[in-house]
Amino acid sequence: MNAADAAPAVPFEDSRRLTGANQYFAGPGAVLDAPATVAFDAQAETRWRAQVAQLREALQWPDGASIVRRHAGGVSLAIAAPIDQLFTATEVNEYALYQALGRRAGAQSVDGEGQPPCPHPAHFDAGEALRRLQAAARAEANPGLLALLHAAAMHAIPARLDDDALSLGEGEASRLWPLPALPDPASVPWAQLHAIPKALVTGSNGKTTTVRLLAALLAATGRRVGYSCTDGVVVDGTRLAAGDYSGPAGARTVLRAAQAQAAVLETARGGLLRRGLAVDGAGAAIVTNVSEDHFGEYGIDSLADLAKVKLVVAKALGAHGVLVLNAADPTLVTQAPRTTGVRIGWFAHELDVASAQGTLACGVKDGHLLLREDGETRDLGVIADMPLSLGGAARYNIENIAAAVLAAHALGVPSNVMAAELLRFGAEPLDNPGRLQRWRLGDVEVVLDYAHNPEGLRGLLDLATQWRGRRLGILLGHAGNRRDADYRAVAEVVAKAHPDRVWLKDIGGNYLRGRASGEVAGILRDSLHAQGLPLEALPVCLDETAAAREALAWAQPGDLLLLPVHEPSKREAVLALLNRLQAERWHSGQVLPDLPAQPTLSKDR
Repeated sequence: MNAADAAPAVPFEDSRRLTGANQYFAGPGAVLDAPATVAFDAQAETRWRAQVAQLREALQWPDGASIVRRHAGGVSLAIAAPIDQLFTATEVNEYALYQALGRRAGAQSVDGEGQPPCPHPAHFDAGEALRRLQAAARAEANPGLLALLHAAAMHAIPARLDDDALSLGEGEASRLWPLPALPDPASVPWAQLHAIPKALVTGSNGKTTTVRLLAALLAATGRRVGYSCTDGVVVDGTRLAAGDYSGPAGARTVLRAAQAQAAVLETARGGLLRRGLAVDGAGAAIVTNVSEDHFGEYGIDSLADLAKVKLVVAKALGAHGVLVLNAADPTLVTQAPRTTGVRIGWFAHELDVASAQGTLACGVKDGHLLLREDGETRDLGVIADMPLSLGGAARYNIENIAAAVLAAHALGVPSNVMAAELLRFGAEPLDNPGRLQRWRLGDVEVVLDYAHNPEGLRGLLDLATQWRGRRLGILLGHAGNRRDADYRAVAEVVAKAHPDRVWLKDIGGNYLRGRASGEVAGILRDSLHAQGLPLEALPVCLDETAAAREALAWAQPGDLLLLPVHEPSKREAVLALLNRLQAERWHSGQVLPDLPAQPTLSKDR
């Protein structure tokens, strides 16, 4: 045994199932990410491909793609696999990598949670490894599931699968069975099952606002609409779950809700990379924009890489679905799939910019929001009269409006219904909680928002220049799963706005993502100081709620406070406080009341 054979280090950083269409192929499979320290050269790639092919034949899998994607962080290796063999597929992929590198798994190998695993096939010689992989495949195989999925396809009924259950149909026309108790296809009431209208929304900024507006446009037709987003799951105006549900679990929760007659599903980058799509047959899929964020994770190192991941939502479209893209985003314009038969609707702040890219477009011209299709133009009203546009000043919200209009049009919402709803949505705080909400507290202007990356903060600060009073105060923090350079980029955007005070905070709970409490705040503070802000103007208050209270206590008449608050429970506490201050006619200099024990926000419109 040579030194490589005995090496205990695992030659990959992550190995995971892809349960739906993904950036590599249109169906399920497995992918692993090997770091740049692993010498995966052309010869190793050839050996890996040969090993995968050999194992695919031995396990009697159908032919499928084997994809190698090289990037700055190393290499990602993806293999297509049967839907009922995905755990086995991860082991096949890992074993093939070990073989390609001429290595055997060491005794100190651990799984993704740092625990000693069951012996991996790569611990053994080729014969024993194959025996173990075949045993794993037999144990995982589920012919009853495959029969049901085949029957669903024959009946054109959508199927939604997770680790515990299978649902057939969607929303009010769905049925759910636990995997250990799947029915015979002949006993399924196929005539009672069907799909519901649905849309996906992804992008770097504006996703949740666009989701909520599109859900409102659909609800204006009389449907009971469910949506999932970073703030939870809402069906027919009632929140069923709180927290970040912008991944596959959120989509399945909405599509299995018995009340739902239509669905709008926020589809975040993380879920697309970790598991792939949970949906197919959508009538519309929106990509709001692509900006620098999350670089360095899962081999995503550039805007072009990120755009390709976001554009995976195009694979969720049904035969007549529309892909809705931002015509003012040069990366999306470049990466748009123009030759795949997908129809694209283009949006932008200016209609002419959108129309330059295609015959289905939406944007503003001469102060009116216009929808243009194949030469026909429909006037949806004066943009400044639409509350979400803040009198026409909120440029990025105008783009969100145009995107939602195109998706709603693709889903059959009449133009007159859209025009009426656009004049209403955004007038009430619960229409879009936590996104560009404004309070006037005496002579202090307060804005609560979700801005979290350089582009989002730039949009918020650009808008704030129109309201800025005597002094500007802002809360600043970030999730822990970014590079130090990303935090410095955020600080640079804020420093250019010349704030009078910046409270540095944590985004706590799961958002620390391996960083120590206060670590990100320290990087931001150092970066802001290096760009000229005095240390006395950079207090550290790690709790988001406490930081918001400190900002309110600091405020004087004429000040503007920008409060990007991200942790859901903290945001609801701050919302409750601001609503109470407004109701009690609080003004700067007065004592702040204690926070309520539990925030009362439980519904979204």
